[in-house]
Amino acid sequence: MNIIRYTDDAFTDELRRFDRRAEASDSVRDVVACVINDIRENGDTALIELTQKFDGATLTPETLLVPEAEVESAWNNLEPRIREALEASHRNVAAFAHQSLRKDWHMTNAQGAEVGEVFHPFERVGLYVPGGTAPLVSTSLMTVAIAAAAGVPEIVVCTPCGKDGSVNPNLLAALKLAGATEIYRVGGSQAIAAMAFGTATIKPVVKIFGPGNSYVVEAKRQCFGVVSIDLLPGPSEVMVLADKSANPAFIAADLLAQAEHGKDSGVAFITDDEALLNAVLNEIETQGAKLSRQAMIRSVLEKECVLILVSNMEEGVEIVNHYAPEHLSLVTEREHEILPLIRTAGAIFLGNYSPVAVGDFLAGPSHTLPTGGAGKSFPGLTVDMFQRRTSIVRLSKEAIAKSEPIVRIFSEIEGLDAHGDSASVRLS
Repeated sequence: MNIIRYTDDAFTDELRRFDRRAEASDSVRDVVACVINDIRENGDTALIELTQKFDGATLTPETLLVPEAEVESAWNNLEPRIREALEASHRNVAAFAHQSLRKDWHMTNAQGAEVGEVFHPFERVGLYVPGGTAPLVSTSLMTVAIAAAAGVPEIVVCTPCGKDGSVNPNLLAALKLAGATEIYRVGGSQAIAAMAFGTATIKPVVKIFGPGNSYVVEAKRQCFGVVSIDLLPGPSEVMVLADKSANPAFIAADLLAQAEHGKDSGVAFITDDEALLNAVLNEIETQGAKLSRQAMIRSVLEKECVLILVSNMEEGVEIVNHYAPEHLSLVTEREHEILPLIRTAGAIFLGNYSPVAVGDFLAGPSHTLPTGGAGKSFPGLTVDMFQRRTSIVRLSKEAIAKSEPIVRIFSEIEGLDAHGDSASVRLS
């Protein structure tokens, strides 16, 4: 773990590393470009060959789609306690999504024209659910259930399979509960390309959602414009900003929970209390020794973990806003002062008793959040991202009479006389 002070020269280097964390390497960009080109030119054939190459699974065009019978079997054979957990999470996610749906509205403007907006769900969307080192059952609920709440009729899911071609049955059950209409056992950048460009088996979608590794994120970046993209959520991140009122055991637990994602996950702790920092270090060692994913946790703690000692909480806020963490845990006795200052976090967990894991699995808002600093300009996944907005304008004869003089002036300024005539002709 890298421990630095806000005033250290090393802190400037750390900020530069923060700023570069979302950049894909040249090798990742090149691999993804080749994969996308292969899928565009060779469709299912490329998809099957790439799945064999990257995942070691032997598939055919007929076995790409997970059959309904397999999905039903997964649901019917769920352990009761797992079903109850999935249903509890699903209820919260669906309720949160329904509450935040955009609704049609209209008003009358100053000239008497009726204006407004109507919202329709996208017809066909693609959702990527990571597999890899863990079947992210929660991600299926935090993405697919939101699409279903928006009323999307065709919800396509791609998720990696094992070497034997199987998909985790708990994941299949969660996808069924959430409302997936098609499930394909393919992952990686090839899955993103297949959903974007289409193959003989997988029809193209109009928008792609979901988190993934650096290859998946880069594929979404390169496919942007061919399809719409939600955001670019990559390796997971947590940042804790805390003062002496925080419980060190709770902080260590949150940091370790994030570290067990492995690979490029980011873990950061900022405090103005050196005693708290030392107590958290001790807790990390004590708690970490009992966890099952030792290799992944140790790798993240050694390479991607930074602990920063600041002079005051305002300095900590400055770092938070620069970093724009996916998850921020804020524990301070000055919450009413500090919280309004934080502008870039994807999600904020307040107080000693709000673990990030509850947001990952249960609370209601989607855990698909901006990473790599994208929180400065992107929000997390919300239900309105599954809705297409259309504006509506209706003018009466009286409204066009009041509008025409202003339209005429604009048409003269911009040298577009036909625009002005199109309004004036209605008064002739």
